[in-house]
Amino acid sequence: MNAHRFGGAWTDKKLQALSEYLTQYRLIFRTNERAKYFKTIYLDGFAGTGARQDSAKASDDQQLSLSAELDADIQKYKRGSAAVALGLTSPFDQYVFVEKVMRRAEELAMLIQTDFPALESRCKVFRGEANEFLRDWCASTDWHKQRAVVFLDPYGMSVDWETISRIAGTQAIDMWLLFPLGTGINRLLTRGALPPKDWAEKVTRILGVPQDVWQPAFYAQSTQQNLFGGEDPKAIKVADFKSMGDFFIKRLGTVFAGVAPHAMPLFNSMNNPMYLLCFAAGNPKGAKPAVKIADHLLKGI
Repeated sequence: MNAHRFGGAWTDKKLQALSEYLTQYRLIFRTNERAKYFKTIYLDGFAGTGARQDSAKASDDQQLSLSAELDADIQKYKRGSAAVALGLTSPFDQYVFVEKVMRRAEELAMLIQTDFPALESRCKVFRGEANEFLRDWCASTDWHKQRAVVFLDPYGMSVDWETISRIAGTQAIDMWLLFPLGTGINRLLTRGALPPKDWAEKVTRILGVPQDVWQPAFYAQSTQQNLFGGEDPKAIKVADFKSMGDFFIKRLGTVFAGVAPHAMPLFNSMNNPMYLLCFAAGNPKGAKPAVKIADHLLKGI
């Protein structure tokens, strides 16, 4: 896996990759006779202000407070995905931006009005919780006539597996997702003992499988001698970043028609993988070319 870091030249390359994928996506729907029938939608579930400098905090989860160094890395991260999507030569037919914080939603609406006035009528900015919005949106959209790219760059562990499953279930959406590897699941999987109940429930919510499924993948059973000379069972964490990432990629493969095998880890300045950039395609007919394009970009940046 290639090491890519937040900020600087890497961010430019990452946003360039997103731009290149969206450009290829629009090219297909603009030139393919069968694809011309569909209306294309771009949705950003954690849109922020749309600017390339966003000081948003990493997570609202108080039980898993991030270190100051890690939080600083995320604050430096230049998002810019909204501007990238809006700046395409061949724009999408519709843009949907979801942001929970009112101030950021207002700033994004102003950015669209100021920098992309020609696209203002195509854009909708919603203030709300991403999981709730996405589930309703997936259920209420006519997917016989529309196709979409969903970009999810969450703050911490904000994306539920149920939401991912709903996205895949449309069989009409290509999804880019930053999976919280070092910022989320690695911190939940405690060393030397199984995680407490509430943390274990978070792992289940993120991965979409019960504890008796994920626990054997991440923990080995051992024993330790007690004060009375007997032996007590002990769970030892054996999961590393690769095995956790591989587990999630396999999970994506259970619901999506195609998944890019070369997900890209994003490292902080301490060389710890914070997120895993993943791609999955929902439409069985279009999955093969979509995965080919995305995987090429993930390997090449």
